[in-house]
Amino acid sequence: MNDTILRMEHISKSYPGVRALDDVSFDLRRGEVHALLGENGAGKSTLVKILSGVVERDSGDIIVDGKAADITDVNSARACGVSIIHQELNLVSGMDAAENIFLGREPKLFGNIIDKKTMYRRAAELMDMLGFSMDLKKPVSNFSVATRQMVEIAKALSLNANILIMDEPTAPLTGVEIRDLFDLIRSLKKRGISIIYISHRLEEIPEICDRATVLRDGRYIGTDDVDKLDRATIITMMAGRVLKDLFPKTEVPIGETLFEVKGLSTPLLKDVSFSVKRGEIVALTGLIGAGRTETARAIFGIDPIQSGKLFISGREVAIRSPAEAIRNGIGFLTEDRKDQGFVPLMSVKENITLPNLKPLQKSSVVSSRREKAVVDKHVADLRIKTPSTRQSVKFLSGGNQQKVVLAKWLNLDPDIIIMDEPTRGIDVGAKAEIYHIMGEIARRGKAVVMISSEMEEVIAIADRAVVLFEGKVTGEVERGDFNQELLMHYAMGG
Repeated sequence: MNDTILRMEHISKSYPGVRALDDVSFDLRRGEVHALLGENGAGKSTLVKILSGVVERDSGDIIVDGKAADITDVNSARACGVSIIHQELNLVSGMDAAENIFLGREPKLFGNIIDKKTMYRRAAELMDMLGFSMDLKKPVSNFSVATRQMVEIAKALSLNANILIMDEPTAPLTGVEIRDLFDLIRSLKKRGISIIYISHRLEEIPEICDRATVLRDGRYIGTDDVDKLDRATIITMMAGRVLKDLFPKTEVPIGETLFEVKGLSTPLLKDVSFSVKRGEIVALTGLIGAGRTETARAIFGIDPIQSGKLFISGREVAIRSPAEAIRNGIGFLTEDRKDQGFVPLMSVKENITLPNLKPLQKSSVVSSRREKAVVDKHVADLRIKTPSTRQSVKFLSGGNQQKVVLAKWLNLDPDIIIMDEPTRGIDVGAKAEIYHIMGEIARRGKAVVMISSEMEEVIAIADRAVVLFEGKVTGEVERGDFNQELLMHYAMGG
């Protein structure tokens, strides 16, 4: 474990208006899983992008296996044995697993003729090495996220990677899939592969990691063995303050029923019914694939409803499109913020005001003064960290991107807001802020539907939980009766 395979020394990187990394150093030992921790915007992504050749450093040195490494692009990083498994997997959905593994590096018979027999044989050998079985000739779009992740790892091993970066690898996985991934990581360690592990799930760190390094605001804070770091210490290092309440629950009076779903059925849902009152946060929970997101999509008019009725303040409404949902005062913060929540190349200002420009218009022209006032208020209220409201959203951290999406919906001021995994992939500080915002929405007499697979979050934040299993409601639990065993009983179909 004392055999250092990687040293990054005095790394700095600046963008216009932002010092992303300021004299950061980091080291990695052979066969080690090293957690890289910090709040969104701490500099984690910038550091691993520099190591993987996606971004060039302004200054500092990278030493791999005792030799200076001139990493300036992805190919030079791969030549140094560095591969990254991104949170958003980089696979071509229409291609099969083997084609994705060897994309751009296919074995050839002669000329440009691909040697498919050799390609599938090598792909099968990689999967055997990982202890995983799959149909290598199926398009990857047919596989679960966990299986696609295995394809990415196989691809990295095919490149002879001995330094593997895993960015939020467990975010989309179920409990069983996470255990399988951890078993694989332990197997990779035994083969001498070193792993940089980025995660906001702090409970995972002592289970799978050997050491942890914490960054804050682009600066190095400290490194230690994980068995010497408890959760409270890590949080204090990350946030620069003691977070006494990771799950701030705003207690508000609950009013009359605002929103009702009765007998909602689609090809994936079976007779789903629940209600939400003013000032209430109702959690839709269950295991991945239970039908939580499908329920939200049907309510919001994305997916067609076969049968069932929706009621707002006792009045039946027909919603056949997102536009009709918005007109009826429903907002939907989607699970996949990058593909469905915001326009990456548009600015913070444009993303926030895009769905609701009419109130900002003066003689059919958007008033810059009105727009600035609205955007500045949301940026201040939600504490969105951005050098400017003209900054493209794609350059913000995940937590701040999520706040921009939330600001977009708050600007529409819906009476009913559905929030699908609102804290997935964001740090503990940003999570606490999101919970506080949810409480403020409820305090204003709105109805909040929170979709979450994290039982700890449900128990701490929700007033009531509706549990789904295979498209059906299997249980409904009031806050006073919350316990993890009961919720899991219903989530497993009990």
